[in-house]
Amino acid sequence: MRAFKIYRWNPDDGDNPRVDTYYLNMDECGPMVLDALIKIKNEIDPTLTFRRSCREGICGSCAMNIDGINTLACIYGLDEISGDVRIYPLPHMPVVKDLIPDLTLFYAQHASIMPWLETKTNRPAKEWKQSIEDRKKLDGYYECVMCASCSTACPSYWWNSDKYLGPAALLHAYRWIVDSRDEATGERLDQLEDPFKLYRCHTIMNCTKTCPKGLNPAKAIAEIKKMMLERAA
Repeated sequence: MRAFKIYRWNPDDGDNPRVDTYYLNMDECGPMVLDALIKIKNEIDPTLTFRRSCREGICGSCAMNIDGINTLACIYGLDEISGDVRIYPLPHMPVVKDLIPDLTLFYAQHASIMPWLETKTNRPAKEWKQSIEDRKKLDGYYECVMCASCSTACPSYWWNSDKYLGPAALLHAYRWIVDSRDEATGERLDQLEDPFKLYRCHTIMNCTKTCPKGLNPAKAIAEIKKMMLERAA
């Protein structure tokens, strides 16, 4: 038997947040944290609320704080945790219910960086061509699943989330800035030229350490800062 200590809060009942403890037989449970949560919801407490979808680390839905780490419950193994399993929602975010954070601002910040290919020339007859070398520049950036683990691990984002875009949005911004097919590089950099949007990053590196996909948002942010300096020179 293993204990799972899970954060609970329901805005409708007027009670303070609490931590409920559930016990599971590990011989009858799958290997991942999400397997345990689903088993608890199905067999013990149907009121337990959390997001999940793909169960393969692709959709980013089940991001939460597990054993003090922001990660995806579907790809975080129970064997990686010693002792009781402590599960909380992503930190420093408004909570909708239980393990579900309110990501409204997070998604709005992502939308603000124009996460699409912006072109000015006429459409090609068939497709936008890209060399193998230029395509490789996108590796390590396009794989982001928008789980918000990095942004919610960033102290700069905790302090200035209303102004600082955060590592996730800035990683996506760099993904489009560095895309050889995009023709709005200047406009994208102009949008980020702000004391808070970009420059609140203090290279603490929490974002890179916690990313469940092994990406490096801090590097993307550093590259954007470098491009800012180069065009100002």
